[in-house]
Amino acid sequence: MQVGIILAAGSGSRMGAPKATLEIDGERLIDRAVSLFHGAGIKDVCVVLGAWQGLVPDAEVLINPDWETGMGSSLRVGLDYVEKRSEFTEAIITLVDLPGLTSAAIRAVADSAHEIVMATFNSKPGHPVKFARKYWKEIAQSADGDAGARNFLKGRDDVTKIALENLAIGKDIDTPEDLAGYLGQI
Repeated sequence: MQVGIILAAGSGSRMGAPKATLEIDGERLIDRAVSLFHGAGIKDVCVVLGAWQGLVPDAEVLINPDWETGMGSSLRVGLDYVEKRSEFTEAIITLVDLPGLTSAAIRAVADSAHEIVMATFNSKPGHPVKFARKYWKEIAQSADGDAGARNFLKGRDDVTKIALENLAIGKDIDTPEDLAGYLGQI
């Protein structure tokens, strides 16, 4: 069974507020991300929070007490949690600050028969990514700072890349200018 993990623990220092709580069209980015997973048919979704902590309907909220150390610690929190649940066989992971992500893009990655899958946008690595259970411990051990799974993925020849630019916008939003640019595209 697949599980979704949304990394949303950062403070959004360049944005001026935690990105999980930013609203687009009256919907928080964290709620939107959970809805996208559900729309892709993935009913079990975990969100990793830190700088901001609050209720997230229809998701399992996990708290990263070390969120200030970077995305790697949030990835470890998410993977450690799902590792303890034997029903989960694949994790689909994304970031909260991708407002251009779609359920169709998540589904395309989730539907791949391969064990390690990475979205690409115009040939550049992006999210979501998918990992089979057998890799979770190794990924968690390699996750450091803001690298997330980058260290695990580096130099591997068994990563399936799926181009998603026709299904989603892969640009994350880090600043108010990024958000304004995204809003100008939709």
